[in-house]
Amino acid sequence: MEEIITKNINKALWGMSSCIDLYQCDPELIRSPEAVKRYIDEIVEVIDMKKYGPCHIENFGEDERVAGLSVVQLIETSCITGHFANQTNNAYIDIFSCKAFDPEVASEFSKAFFKADSFELKVNERR
Repeated sequence: MEEIITKNINKALWGMSSCIDLYQCDPELIRSPEAVKRYIDEIVEVIDMKKYGPCHIENFGEDERVAGLSVVQLIETSCITGHFANQTNNAYIDIFSCKAFDPEVASEFSKAFFKADSFELKVNERR
């Protein structure tokens, strides 16, 4: 992981994409647009990014398997997106940025914020 962050800091990468899958989150938090907005405000600070424009949050999904809140927040160096699945109480958050950040810090913060039992993190180099 440190190698990817170092490459990103040294501009050897165009950016990196972190996929954070949170399992068994607090159902009240993942169903609350206010909590999701607060999460966006806080995660932006935690990973030292700058928001670009408003946060967009919608509750939708015709299929109960995927119904829930979705969020999109542009940041000056790309975007943060997320989907919160009502049926499973799982959350799927993607952070993409050409500015370096620590995906493990973002994952641990996300897990704590949504009171998840566990998480999986996948980080992709973007060239």
